[in-house]
Amino acid sequence: GLSVTGIATTLAARTAFEHRAVVVGTTREQLLAGLKCLADGALSDDVVTGTAGTGTTVLVFPGQGSQWNAMARGLYASAPVFRARLDECARALSAYIDWDLLEVLLTDDGASLLARVDVVQPALFAVMVSLAALWQSHGLRPDAVLGHSQGEIAAACVAGALSLEDAARVVALRSQAIRALAGQGGMVSIALSVDLVRPRLEQWNGDIGIAAINGPSSTVVSGSAQALDQLQAVFETDGIRTWRIPVDYASHSQHVDRIRDRVLDLLAPIRPRTSNIRFYSTVTAQQIDTTELNAEYWFRNLRNTVEFEATTRQLLTDGYHTFIESSPHPVLAPGVQETIDSTDSTARSIGTLRRHHGDLSSFLRSAGEAFTTGATTHWSPAHQPDGGGQVTLPTYPFQRAHYWLTPDTGRRDIGAIGLTPAGHPLLGAVTEGATSTVLSGRISLTTHPWLADHQVADTIVLPGAAFVELAIHATDQVGYGTIRELTVQTPLILPEHGAIRLRVEVGEPHTDDGARPIRIDARPDTNAGTSWTCHATGILDTDTPTPDWDLTTWPPTGAQPLDISYDTLTTHGYHYGPTFQGLHKMWRHNDHIYAEITLPTDPDTYAIHPA
Repeated sequence: GLSVTGIATTLAARTAFEHRAVVVGTTREQLLAGLKCLADGALSDDVVTGTAGTGTTVLVFPGQGSQWNAMARGLYASAPVFRARLDECARALSAYIDWDLLEVLLTDDGASLLARVDVVQPALFAVMVSLAALWQSHGLRPDAVLGHSQGEIAAACVAGALSLEDAARVVALRSQAIRALAGQGGMVSIALSVDLVRPRLEQWNGDIGIAAINGPSSTVVSGSAQALDQLQAVFETDGIRTWRIPVDYASHSQHVDRIRDRVLDLLAPIRPRTSNIRFYSTVTAQQIDTTELNAEYWFRNLRNTVEFEATTRQLLTDGYHTFIESSPHPVLAPGVQETIDSTDSTARSIGTLRRHHGDLSSFLRSAGEAFTTGATTHWSPAHQPDGGGQVTLPTYPFQRAHYWLTPDTGRRDIGAIGLTPAGHPLLGAVTEGATSTVLSGRISLTTHPWLADHQVADTIVLPGAAFVELAIHATDQVGYGTIRELTVQTPLILPEHGAIRLRVEVGEPHTDDGARPIRIDARPDTNAGTSWTCHATGILDTDTPTPDWDLTTWPPTGAQPLDISYDTLTTHGYHYGPTFQGLHKMWRHNDHIYAEITLPTDPDTYAIHPA
């Protein structure tokens, strides 16, 4: 019987403690479902939890690459603050463009113009500035701004270093000048550190240069189209991943020198001013006085290498804790997190919207993430359609101690009933027969709660590594040395409530080579009549293998770094919680994968923990 907005308003007015949660929903039913997931400790896309840290916040603005056709439509219809700021941007840009910003951003016909550099850059500028206004309306008070290439124009506007009118002049007229370079060059992203890329560019005799250094293993080069074709062929032959950025000009290279006089003339009237938010320049890789953001600076911003990684490291050194990318799709957030992970910092990188997810709910999930990490100072509904007055709600309890009995799910002494303990966290008992050995166990989210961190397509699935771990223990149990093969035939889905019984059986040795078959079965822990499902089968050998790797040098000489992005996995339906986010670095060398992993949980007595 209470107003949903009244409940939200009341909760938002309470003290924000260290441990925080936000539930997002458009209906009462969705909010109740999210609240139940929070209470049960279950995972939900509508629930964000976190622990507020200390430190300061940076708003990050990317260059091109985050755009998509409907990137502004959802928020323009549902977020008045965003709509008002976008309208202001449209009026400011109209003095310099011959196309309509709102038509480009809000209609399918207009969206076709986003292929033009003189359209996509002003359009992205307007969306990023409007997203920043929406962030600020939800309690974010950025302590600093950071921009990448053209993103620095939006950063300067949000910081107050450029008026909206001056920023509109810079982004519109400079992008028009860039059209003179169209068709003469390009840009390529390479999944290597700049120290590994730079020496390999010498063979092109200056025709290719470093355009941007985005992270420890993310470098962008620019140059003539022909030279870049050659570079991609050479690098990909060596197994190095490259990606051609969809532009036909070479920003941040000597090609830009052709339009220097034109840019300086067009931008001469701007009047930069001292900002009230600190501005970290990716041209100089340090904080600068924003009165320096004149026409000459904006040419250097287009001509010089983007020192994004170095500037991010400077911000981390200066104590910044949360980096929020104010864009319609997170193109810089993974690189920022990679830089963070290469240091001892506990900072966080957060996006705003995602491609094809640009509505208010998507924004509020990101705002919830910022709130739970301590980046926002308050949380309040932007508008209150059904009455925003506070209502009476239960107070917070002072204790979380329970005084009633709970079921005992701990391990017991099974020797009393004639069984041998299995000595393994997933298995309880061993039964040795005349021709086979059977290991049995019982697992659930109550006994093994960390398994809830492994979800595929919103379904909790036992990780494949758990089958390997079960096979390893069975191999040791029967005194064998090798798992010759193991095939997972059917995924094992774990129920939100209830348990699963496991059965690992090692069969009789083969007469020809002594190998023994192994199979892993499971069934719901309901009643004895439930049938078993075979999930994995394999073969065990008596031989013990000799390692065929050498870890004297780490990583091994010639190993190629591989990209690691849990955000990318999420877009493909793989939702890994904290327990399964221990993979930090990875390399490929010949037929081997080398990795650095930190197990974020107690290893217990596993041979190799399934996480």
